[in-house]
Amino acid sequence: MEFLKPATWSDALAAKAAQPDAVPLCGGTDVMVDLNFDRARPAALLDLTRLGELAEWTPAEGYLRVGAAVTYHRIITELGARLPGLAMAARTVGSPQIRNRGTVGGNLGAASPAGDAHPPLLTDDTLVEAHSVRGVRRIPITDFYTGVKRNALAPDELIAAFLMPAATGPQQFAKIGTRNAMVIAVTTFAVALHPERGRVGTGFGSAAPTPRRAEAAERFLGQELSATGRWETRADLAPGTAARFGELVAAAASPIDDVRGTAAYRRHALSVIARRTLDWAWTEYRRSGTPITRMTRSAR
Repeated sequence: MEFLKPATWSDALAAKAAQPDAVPLCGGTDVMVDLNFDRARPAALLDLTRLGELAEWTPAEGYLRVGAAVTYHRIITELGARLPGLAMAARTVGSPQIRNRGTVGGNLGAASPAGDAHPPLLTDDTLVEAHSVRGVRRIPITDFYTGVKRNALAPDELIAAFLMPAATGPQQFAKIGTRNAMVIAVTTFAVALHPERGRVGTGFGSAAPTPRRAEAAERFLGQELSATGRWETRADLAPGTAARFGELVAAAASPIDDVRGTAAYRRHALSVIARRTLDWAWTEYRRSGTPITRMTRSAR
């Protein structure tokens, strides 16, 4: 196995172009496990740990541009107030040692349907910034996942960053596992309220071949809150709203039976955590009392 250790980002892109089958290595929390268990034996590893620009985050064009090497720990401590849903998910990842090494960029590259970072990313207009010697492109998060552990990257592309809008309303995340820590999810769910757009965002994992949004549930709840004036009044949710939301989330799933849970259990669990996270988010929204400023995506 060849070990490539570029000193600059341009060198890394050139190396990836020359050896498209080289596997990027940064946090290593997925790659090293596969190597240790002999599940993967790539021809080359492309070490990105020396590239400081990948570990930076900054506001950019109405988004937060977060480098692919920013760790889960830093998501929690530095971006928790701006990306609360993602920070909640980051807190459920592995142990402190893994959170100090693992990255959202690595989660995106692995594209596992069980990755904890994916559902919060799906709740808003997140973009994945991919670089190659040919240039830069930004891939909408809804187009990024193409199959089980497959993504939309070209063979010569590397993930440089993801871009996600800062939260404008409450966000929540829930994870079901066989124990409280150090566990691969049976299923996960994230919800985000976007009151300035009258929109609700969702994302779930471990219940379909790819991480996925529950679009019918988003439309139902956004229309319900708008039609009843609840975005403005912040009144209690109408009877049955949370239950219907949960049903629509479960209907969006296409889970399988495996060693961590049955398909039926995953659907049931999704409906339950969808209701609960909505209740938590709406309670927070009612208590916040922040005036709504209507805006469009172009105003960001």
